[in-house]
Amino acid sequence: MTKTSIINRDLAKLLAAQGHKDKFMVCDAGFAIPKDAICIDLSLKKDVPTVPEVLEEIKNHFSVEAVAIAKETQEINPSRFEYFKSVFDDAEVEITNIAYFRKHSKDEMKFFIRTGDFTAFSNIAITSGSGDGWHCEN
Repeated sequence: MTKTSIINRDLAKLLAAQGHKDKFMVCDAGFAIPKDAICIDLSLKKDVPTVPEVLEEIKNHFSVEAVAIAKETQEINPSRFEYFKSVFDDAEVEITNIAYFRKHSKDEMKFFIRTGDFTAFSNIAITSGSGDGWHCEN
């Protein structure tokens, strides 16, 4: 049994299977996850865990190239929006809208991580990065 890293075996497996440019979403308790989508449901009770708690663990073990955040997050919960922009240091940030997430999430996301977060519009799409271990001559 692993003592470190992400101990949820289903989540660890899905993260390990991500390739460069693959996408997944970490979402709040109320996000409408598409029917038949792969979902790791981490929710235990209201606000346990929160999206930031999950992201803090993901950033310790996973390479992120870009994130997408809904403009509604900025309008309704600006401190959460600022956190989302800053959590993955060098990641490109795309501002979209919640309607886009709802319409395209099934086609674009390989899986979803549902949290117990009750902070409105706490949804973030993550694009996998290639990591910093690649060797390049130029």
